[in-house]
Amino acid sequence: MKTDIEIAREAKMRPIGEIADKLGIPSESLSPYGRYIGKIDNDFVEGLADRPNGKLILVTAISPTPAGEGKTTTTVGLGDGLNHIGKKAMVCLREPSLGPCFGVKGGAAGGGFAQIVPMENINLHFTGDFHAITAAHNLLSAMLENHIYWGNELGIDQRRVAWRRVMDMNDRSLRSIVSSLGGVSNGFPREDGFDITVASEVMAVFCLAKDMKDLEERLGNMIVGYTRDKKPVYARQIKAPGAMAVLLKDAMAPNLVQTLEGNPAFVHGGPFANIAHGCNSVIATTAALKLADYVVTEAGFGADLGAEKFFDIKCRKAGLTPSAAVIVATVRALKMHGGVAKDSLGKENLEALAKGLANLERHVKNVRKFGVPAVVGINHFTSDTAAEHQMIIDFCRDRLGVDAVVCSHWANGSAGIADLAHKVAALADRDQPLDGLGFHPLYGDDLPLWDKVKTIATEIYGAADIIGDQKVRDQFKDLQNMGYGNLPICVAKTQYSFSTDPNLRGAPSGHVVPIREISLSAGAGFVVVICGEIMRMPGLPRVPSAEKIHIDSQGRIEGLF
Repeated sequence: MKTDIEIAREAKMRPIGEIADKLGIPSESLSPYGRYIGKIDNDFVEGLADRPNGKLILVTAISPTPAGEGKTTTTVGLGDGLNHIGKKAMVCLREPSLGPCFGVKGGAAGGGFAQIVPMENINLHFTGDFHAITAAHNLLSAMLENHIYWGNELGIDQRRVAWRRVMDMNDRSLRSIVSSLGGVSNGFPREDGFDITVASEVMAVFCLAKDMKDLEERLGNMIVGYTRDKKPVYARQIKAPGAMAVLLKDAMAPNLVQTLEGNPAFVHGGPFANIAHGCNSVIATTAALKLADYVVTEAGFGADLGAEKFFDIKCRKAGLTPSAAVIVATVRALKMHGGVAKDSLGKENLEALAKGLANLERHVKNVRKFGVPAVVGINHFTSDTAAEHQMIIDFCRDRLGVDAVVCSHWANGSAGIADLAHKVAALADRDQPLDGLGFHPLYGDDLPLWDKVKTIATEIYGAADIIGDQKVRDQFKDLQNMGYGNLPICVAKTQYSFSTDPNLRGAPSGHVVPIREISLSAGAGFVVVICGEIMRMPGLPRVPSAEKIHIDSQGRIEGLF
């Protein structure tokens, strides 16, 4: 059996101009980055505004496990599958971060015969978007420190500087540092630290901005610190947004690549799915909806985090209306939710599978709460048995009233997911909205912030309640009084469980969700609620992927997958 990288290398990629032609993008609006990557000019994207929208399809998943679910692979495969059955479709994905590539996850371009290419370029530097975001973020850091050094006219309390630096790499040693050592000429020493670039608010702003004007305004609204009387200081007061926007101008143009089958894909932006909303850029998604009849996108982690944020943050902010959702599940992952250890997943175990189906059930019901019709995609593994597949299909049909379709896109490309493509197209094209309501967010803008969090916890996580100490409750009140009560909530918690305990698999109920702290992302336009231990700067594992990555004697990159 060929590996992902071997399959990718054998791909006969088409010049990027041919991919642009399929979308009706003229050559003068395409800026090639080599032969197989291009950026679509912002002027062309803005000129698409009056065109009708295609159908937006979200690919989400059950709670992730070490067994793997294959959400990105399914997203790419479904895009190919829709084209295979005669639809005009394209894919919208996030850009991979260098941190996970060299850490533990490896590349993020799909797998098998459902990949986007050129894989190595996409995973390594790509078009430099993340470097531009890193530079813009750190420019603001430098200007903030410079303002304090030259008299601190705004009266920023150095103990309350809220703007850390970033780099796109896992490095635990930089989480907490002391900066400005070395004497008077180097500024005022204080505690500082680094986050990974994908956790930067600049990244979240970049992915939610509708155009350059909106980008600069959002950058200006970011809070960089507080005065001694606890008044917020904004980036616009440091006079940084203009220069930051200049650094981000080229990065704002969507990146066009292709699938192994030569179908178009936008890969643009990549905010953390814990600290931020975990979706590709609004600009790429809205442009794709003008260029294709069906747009397949994904959101980070399981439906409790990814789909909820996609619906409640991205769709709310961008005015998007999703037409259908695919919930990806695997037999292996469901058995792990049913209590099977990873090294025993290759054996048929219908009892454990039956227990694990509770996790799938909750995700399906959660997606329905947004008025979005769903179908379950069973990502096929060679160790699966026919009885296991049938149990999932029967459960979904009889208990949940949804279709479940076995997909073999990893091994067979678009032909292996054609059945799911037909189901998805039928769901997206239906005239009658689900339950007669159509798409709607989980909560209204006017609901108080505390109640928004409680709604997410009880309705999506199955929790009985939320708790927070007096300091946290006071923070909620302060944000409400400052006029930020209308913002949506972005919960940061473990992706592995509906609870805040990563080891509690399946579908736990009746638990209490503890709120450790909250932070305001005023530029992005949401309130981050941190539950449990969440790292903004990951560390490398004991044996990082970087140890296996090298260039072979033929000049090819090895070990990235």
